[in-house]
Amino acid sequence: MLSTQVLILNRHYMPVNVVTAKRAFCMLVAGIARVVDREYRTFDFHSWSELSATVHDDTVGLVGRAVRVPRVLILATYDRLPRRAVRFSRMNILLRDGYVCQYCGKKFKRSELNIDHIMPRSRGGRTSWENVVASCFKCNLRKGGRTPDEANMKLLRVPAKPHQTPFAGLARFIKYEEWKPFFNMVDFSYWNVELEN
Repeated sequence: MLSTQVLILNRHYMPVNVVTAKRAFCMLVAGIARVVDREYRTFDFHSWSELSATVHDDTVGLVGRAVRVPRVLILATYDRLPRRAVRFSRMNILLRDGYVCQYCGKKFKRSELNIDHIMPRSRGGRTSWENVVASCFKCNLRKGGRTPDEANMKLLRVPAKPHQTPFAGLARFIKYEEWKPFFNMVDFSYWNVELEN
């Protein structure tokens, strides 16, 4: 249970990270963050443990009681969105390309895509943001060790390094119902729009 995931929000209720429940409890006990429930109420560790004393499927046992694993925490002082350098990984390449084969234009599941080098590695092509794209197995096999021009295939768009990892890209990985309002722009806007006097 301590390895399950918890969404971390900045002070403006915007998603900034995902941590393990173990790390979330450490943050909660240290007073760095508070739990956010479905009604957007916040709780410190003591009030959360009192509230969640009834046994649920997602609880951690303490001496004399069980505490429910929080699903969303809000940081006490952090109000910025982290600007991260985009890690060069298969997942980020697929996110950049929207799970769409850059040759045939069809959308696929992650397991049905691979990474293709536009200029093949066998011909000196580098493994970089500008030389790799998401490709379905059929198109990758058809292209083989040739360039797209040689294989008479056209790229949908020229690949480039993203400026930053869009956290909204993680919305496809929403694991818990409690996370949804923070990835849905309509809900987010409703709760975060500045009200008039």
